Amino acid sequence: MTSSAIDFEYLRAVVMRNSGNHVDPSRDYLFESRLQRLLRDRGLQSLSQLVSALRSDPGPTLQRSVAEAMTINETSFFRDTSTFDLLREQLLPALIAARQTTRTLRFWSAASSSGQEAYSLAIMLREHFPLLAGWRIDILGTDISAEMVERSSAGRYQRIEVNRGLPARFLVKYLVRTGDEWEVHPDIKRLCRFQQRNLCLPFPSGETFDVIFLRNVMIYFPQDTRRHVLLGMHRSLARDGVLFLGLSEQPRMDTHWQTMLTPKTVWYKPIPA
Repeated sequence: MTSSAIDFEYLRAVVMRNSGNHVDPSRDYLFESRLQRLLRDRGLQSLSQLVSALRSDPGPTLQRSVAEAMTINETSFFRDTSTFDLLREQLLPALIAARQTTRTLRFWSAASSSGQEAYSLAIMLREHFPLLAGWRIDILGTDISAEMVERSSAGRYQRIEVNRGLPARFLVKYLVRTGDEWEVHPDIKRLCRFQQRNLCLPFPSGETFDVIFLRNVMIYFPQDTRRHVLLGMHRSLARDGVLFLGLSEQPRMDTHWQTMLTPKTVWYKPIPA
């Protein structure tokens, strides 16, 4: 049975409602490939049958499964190296000097996918900032996909994944080969934790981070969802903290974020509310 325009419209609405992601009608073809595993697991033969199941089951479980399957999971170790260079050379030294009393640093990798961004932060800290050995370091990775959170927590990667962005010296120093995979060393894993979280829902209160990575996420959100997420990030970031967005993204909220330009990259500083 061929999927109809009505089916695709319904699926786009499910994704928007449960993840905030906007699937443009020109990309409806993605439903066919990304939902194949869900169809098999549910014993369904077509997207039309899936839509019928969604209409007859108003509960959140199946809807969330559809939204998770349609989430873009694209990441790599030390993605956009200029960002990590800026953090290492300029921004982190300033934050370390400002945190001498609490001796605590907190990082948030939002929409962390399979975890390489969070582990890249941990590797950078261990490699370049040995003075932090006695500090409390908390690197939180969150993603809407339960499968990605499970993968991140396991910290196991295929060769093609470790070959993307991870210098060879870091591979042998901070990962351990296990069969055909490489697993992040326990000393690096201890710095990171992973949780399932939907950025479109209200943010937990009382969380404060020094550095937040929210890269290549908002390009999939409509304007009102972007504003909600950026307001949540503003509340969650320390007053002298750092926000990184994707290189093609901008907050467009001049009352809340100050754009800080550097020769190779850009970051955002919170403006006190």
